[in-house]
Amino acid sequence: MAAHVNITSNGIQKVLRNYTEKQALAEYIWNGFDARADTIEINFNANPLGFIDHLEVVDNGYGIDFDHLVSKFNPFYESEKALQLAVNRNKSVMHGKNGVGRLTFFRLANDAEWTTTFKKGSKFVSGKIGIGVGSLNSYQSVIFDQPIQEHTGTTVRFLNLKINESHLLQEIIPYLKSEFCWFLELNKKKNYRILINGILLDYETHIADYQDDMILRYEDTNTTFRLKFVQWNESLHKELSKAYFINEKLEEVHKEYTTLNKKADEYYHSIYIESEFFSEFDFSGTEFEMQANLYSRSKSAPEYKFLIKKVNELLQLKRKAFLKEHSGKLLERYEKEGVFSGYDETHPERKHNLLNVLKSLYEIQPKLFSNLSIDQKKILVRLLDTVLISDQRAGLIDTIAHVVTLEDDEKTELSVLLAD
Repeated sequence: MAAHVNITSNGIQKVLRNYTEKQALAEYIWNGFDARADTIEINFNANPLGFIDHLEVVDNGYGIDFDHLVSKFNPFYESEKALQLAVNRNKSVMHGKNGVGRLTFFRLANDAEWTTTFKKGSKFVSGKIGIGVGSLNSYQSVIFDQPIQEHTGTTVRFLNLKINESHLLQEIIPYLKSEFCWFLELNKKKNYRILINGILLDYETHIADYQDDMILRYEDTNTTFRLKFVQWNESLHKELSKAYFINEKLEEVHKEYTTLNKKADEYYHSIYIESEFFSEFDFSGTEFEMQANLYSRSKSAPEYKFLIKKVNELLQLKRKAFLKEHSGKLLERYEKEGVFSGYDETHPERKHNLLNVLKSLYEIQPKLFSNLSIDQKKILVRLLDTVLISDQRAGLIDTIAHVVTLEDDEKTELSVLLAD
């Protein structure tokens, strides 16, 4: 059977050109997890010249039901503008775009073939779907006379591949570690995993700090929260730094950005919070609306306010230690870049004072040091040095406050620092 999707093949390629090979392969893994798979296998084989002649993604999800085939391969969007890279901001399930992710294969190969087994009533049914890069708006499908296996799942085979082994190993697989490490940690107790040629995808090198099984207890109601903190060495792509709320069934019920997300530093982190308290919890609406509805388990609850306060204190403490270590690396980098070249070495105490202030200033507000060119770094250092030897130290705080937003505690820290 042949069918056409809503958007033209040319329109699909025009929009999906924003996807890279790395993002395309990630989409197929997300499709598997969206289908409630707990295990995704990436199997490949390369010939002696390094060209990949076999690549497949296998999942043990619920398969592709042929009764709903059109909705799976026919995007719901009527315009190219509606086709965009996006994720669900409040939950990690249904990450991929319905239909769209399955069309990104043309970044990896010229053809794709899905072999799937799904449950229909009490029986297993198997079938195959195929799409070619020349007609992304058309697919072929066939149902087999007999099921090919006695469990559900889907295998996507990429044919006439465009990538080589070196690119896969050096570029795509490291990308997948950053893409999925937070998600695998989120579902660690449920034994979610990604296997590459039978070997577990190991993202341990992406972890800078890890603390598990921290217990918070709100004494008034004896409500317990179990916390896990992970600091990552690399950016988590579009996921960024978030808090994940998990109920006693190990189900993620909500996620949101932490208060320290996008602070212009490299403090990439995830915080996982598990508690029975999140069963039937209302994360929607404003605090006023939740109070008006008299909903006992909401963000207005004292247990939740206690939790968030403690979580923010933990994140701030971890970030402070990170920035303290990172500030030393910043000065080392400035030395190597020649930012301090030509500095008057006849006044070592003056330079020592300047370095201490730079280090402390970074720990308070790292945004001041982000995205600067070498010349801009030199100007910043010289201007700061000039202010430090003048009687205008107090005015520096107001100047900084006009450039970046300073919290009250940061202003206090700066005042103490510049008073020395």
